[in-house]
Amino acid sequence: MNEVRPKTPPTYEQLRTMSGQELGVSEWTTVDQDRINQFAECTGDHQWIHVDPERARRQSPFRTTIAHGYLTLSIIGALALGMGIVPENTQAAFNYGFDKVRFLAPVRAGARIRLRTVLLSMEDRGPGQYLMKAANTVEIEGEEKPALTAETLVMLYERRKRAGA
Repeated sequence: MNEVRPKTPPTYEQLRTMSGQELGVSEWTTVDQDRINQFAECTGDHQWIHVDPERARRQSPFRTTIAHGYLTLSIIGALALGMGIVPENTQAAFNYGFDKVRFLAPVRAGARIRLRTVLLSMEDRGPGQYLMKAANTVEIEGEEKPALTAETLVMLYERRKRAGA
């Protein structure tokens, strides 16, 4: 389980040459019932399959509650930041969108997940602006099938030196 992760963030120059390469693997994080309940509160999605452990034990094919797919998808950003894949001299990074999102397996309450990210492309979008496209796989500890796959699009703004500075 000793994954190789970047010790220091890559530079923009390095990222331009890394298409097809794995950027990193995150630490494991637990998706517990409290986290699921908080997400339900934020979104108003209180479907019993997520928030009613007793009913889920009786009626769900999974015999427990499961995380919302969008909760699992939303965790990608935090896990990616924790991997240190955003260049140090980044002024700002914004979600630009997703491509090809697929929810492949449920994340049961109490399960641990992690993120595996491969750089697909780094597109220049103007001076100091780059659109980074990455393939993300959210793995579930102890399970063969991942929770989801998604291609993320992130707009990066490089901190530029001002003229005369």
